Amino acid sequence: MDYRELCRELVGSYDEREARAVVMWLLEVAFGLTPTDVLCGALDRLADGQRLQLRGMMDRLRNGEPVQYVAGVADFGPRQFVVRPGVLIPRPETYELCQWVVADSMSAAAEADVLDIGTGSGCIAVTLALALSRAHVTAWDVSPAALEIARNNAKINDSIVSCELCDALCPPADEARWDIVVSNPPYICECERKDMEPRVLEHEPSLALFVPDNDPQRYYRAIGRYAMKALKPGGRLFFELNAAYAADTRSMLEAMGYGCVELRDDQFGRPRFIKAMI
Repeated sequence: MDYRELCRELVGSYDEREARAVVMWLLEVAFGLTPTDVLCGALDRLADGQRLQLRGMMDRLRNGEPVQYVAGVADFGPRQFVVRPGVLIPRPETYELCQWVVADSMSAAAEADVLDIGTGSGCIAVTLALALSRAHVTAWDVSPAALEIARNNAKINDSIVSCELCDALCPPADEARWDIVVSNPPYICECERKDMEPRVLEHEPSLALFVPDNDPQRYYRAIGRYAMKALKPGGRLFFELNAAYAADTRSMLEAMGYGCVELRDDQFGRPRFIKAMI
């Protein structure tokens, strides 16, 4: 079994550079092999069971399954989170959102009640629980399977997160409960499917990705209305955005009565995040 041969198997699903990166990451995560190990012939020394496991993983990759599902984990900042089909694979942009929340919270009260709406794998909730050590973090999701994965990730990362079954479109009638509400809700319009990679469309959960073309603000509107009452005085609402609707989201939040509404670009220069205060 040769590294170059494995990479060639994926050409067609990935370009050559991506294929090399995907295979190397899989070998590191699943088998503990460093690039030096691989280039020095470690693949030839794999046990029969490991060879069989690797062959099955390569078959899944060739069939278009995302490497994170194949490996069972995804990188998110300095940590890895368990992922399974049924939860969205964490993206680097979402970690940027976490960094903004943390940086913005350094001058806030040491103890804070934090809510992550639509937690999925729990990557936001766990990251914030670890970075804001005295915060009380709650994570909501409409999917029981996602909540089980989030609970597992909280345990693996030695963090305390309260995971609760709740639909963002039908939240409870809370008042002055939270200091921070953060969400990366579904925001991709159905019409954008044609521009997306097949491995995303065919394997990641549509429930966590898509909104109707005629209502792209569905989740932002529902969460914004909820947070307007559920945030404590001076509380903050953070969203990850569809860049195409960033200005519309800002206008909507301002019309709801939020103040100090701030848009922020991601690392690629796209308006990707927003903060609003009450």
